[in-house]
Amino acid sequence: MAEISGRAKGGKAAAAKLTPEQRKERAKKAVAAREAKKELPKATHGSADHPLRIGDVEIPCYVLEDGTRVLSQRGLIAGLGMGSGADRLPSFFSGKAVSPYTNKQLTAAIRNPIRFVAPHGGVPVNGYPATILADICESVLSARSAGVLQPQQMHIAEQCEILVRGFARVGIIALVDEATGYQKDRARDALAKILEAFVAKELQPYVRKFPAEFYEEMFRLRGLPFEPDSVKRPPYFGHLTNDIVYRRLAPGVWKELKAKVKKNAEGRPKHQLHRLLTPDVGDPRLRELITKVVTVMQLSNKWRDFKDKLDRIAPAYDETLQLPFELENDNGEGL
Repeated sequence: MAEISGRAKGGKAAAAKLTPEQRKERAKKAVAAREAKKELPKATHGSADHPLRIGDVEIPCYVLEDGTRVLSQRGLIAGLGMGSGADRLPSFFSGKAVSPYTNKQLTAAIRNPIRFVAPHGGVPVNGYPATILADICESVLSARSAGVLQPQQMHIAEQCEILVRGFARVGIIALVDEATGYQKDRARDALAKILEAFVAKELQPYVRKFPAEFYEEMFRLRGLPFEPDSVKRPPYFGHLTNDIVYRRLAPGVWKELKAKVKKNAEGRPKHQLHRLLTPDVGDPRLRELITKVVTVMQLSNKWRDFKDKLDRIAPAYDETLQLPFELENDNGEGL
C-alpha cells in the first residue's frame, strides 16, 4: 500500500486531532454542502478545455440546463486583465472611476454571480450571464472616453476594446454556442419541437384533405386527361405529392411521417401520410399549403413552370427525395 504523504498526510493528521464533536460537525457540513450542490443549476455544455476565444482572450463558457449562457467568473476577470480574485470585478465597478458609468442591472449582476455545476461535476463554479460582457465593456470604454480611468486601469479598457470588436461581428450568444457545441443540440431540440407539434402519436381518423382541384390541376400540368368521376391516378403521383406538399410542411416532418407510416407486405403504405399529422398544428398547415399549391398550379402553364414558381414561394426543406426510375429524367409531361 502506498505511503500517504504531503497534503493528504497533513489532512489525516489534522483529522486525528479533532474531537468527536468536531468530527460530527465536519460531517454535517459535508452533507449540507452535498445537498446544496444538488440544488445548484447544472451546465449541460462547455468545459475549460474549450473556452470562448476572442482574439487572444480565452474565457471558459458554459450553457446551463435552462439555456442560459454563462462565462466563468475567474475566466472573465482574467480575460479583462484584472488579475485574479473573485472580488476584483465588484471592486472595480464599485470604484469612483467606473461606477458612474455602470447601470444598476450590471452592478446587481456583478454582485450576484450564478453558482452552477460544470458538466464534469466537481467543485461548483461561479459565473455571469454571457450577455454581461457587452455591458462591462461599454461601461469601461465610457469611463475611458470620459478620461476618468487611472493609468493602471487603461489596459482593462484595451482588453474591452478587443472583446467588443470580436463579438460585435458575430454576437456573444453565437460565440458561446459555438465554443460549447451547444449549437448542434439546439438545432436537434428545435427539430424535436417541430416534430412534436406536427406529427401525431396516434393515427387520426380519415378525412379527405386533397380537393378535386388539386388532382385536376396536376393532370392538366402533366398533360394528361382528367376524369372527374375516376379515382385512378398514375402511381407516381404519390411521389409528386410528397415532393410538392409533404416536403414543404416543415423541417424533418416528411422524413418523420415516412418513418411512422405502417406498410403492408408489399411495402406500400397502409394509410395516408396526412393521418399522422396533429389536428392542431400539422393538419391546418397541410390545408394551408395545399391551398397555396393549387393556387400556384392554376397560375402555371406547364409542370416545370409550376415547380419553378412553387420552389420560390414554398421551397422544400433539405431532405433528398428519391424519385422512382421513371421520374429521374422527368420532363414534366405524361406518365
